[in-house]
Amino acid sequence: MKEVRVLLCDDHAVVRAGLLALLASEPGLTVVGEAGGGEEAVAAAAKLRPEVVLMDLQLGPGMDGVEATRRITQASYARVLVLTTYDTDADITRAIDAGATGYLLKAERPEELFAAIRAAAEGRTALSAPVAGRVMNRVRGAAAPALTARERDILGQLARGLGNRDIARALFISEATVKTHLGRIYAKLGVETRTGAVAQAKEQRLLP
Repeated sequence: MKEVRVLLCDDHAVVRAGLLALLASEPGLTVVGEAGGGEEAVAAAAKLRPEVVLMDLQLGPGMDGVEATRRITQASYARVLVLTTYDTDADITRAIDAGATGYLLKAERPEELFAAIRAAAEGRTALSAPVAGRVMNRVRGAAAPALTARERDILGQLARGLGNRDIARALFISEATVKTHLGRIYAKLGVETRTGAVAQAKEQRLLP
């Protein structure tokens, strides 16, 4: 098994000690250094040239984990695998945008951490399940079709089970206008039926 050189970065000495002992129990993973802050991690990565840096996000005063990740990845010293307790959309987005190869939560099982380190060393993405779910939701949101306000209104009426005539009355428009909007909605959602439109709208969270 190819050796993976790992640098630990966490501002809690007890956490670093626990990670050091844990990784020492796994063949093929070698901790080559430790850092208690962002500046220290950047310097250690440049000096020790590990394959993977295990990076916490919150590092106390000074450079945080996101900025340290950005500097390390820009210099191409190593892959950065975030290991943190924070799983908010903002934290995940900032870390990934900074160049992190993976994002793991500290609650993961040891074998998941080992696998993630090896994946990161090979340049493969490693995400905790809750993080992967948030990332997918973000992608789906970005890829959601751009519906007009009127089309969203009509989708909402469709979801209530109303027919074209009732939708026209509710929105004070003609039935012909409703049909025109429906055709555009179907095209944007890639469906051919009212049921399909409602199902896609719910899945993509498009309903008003």
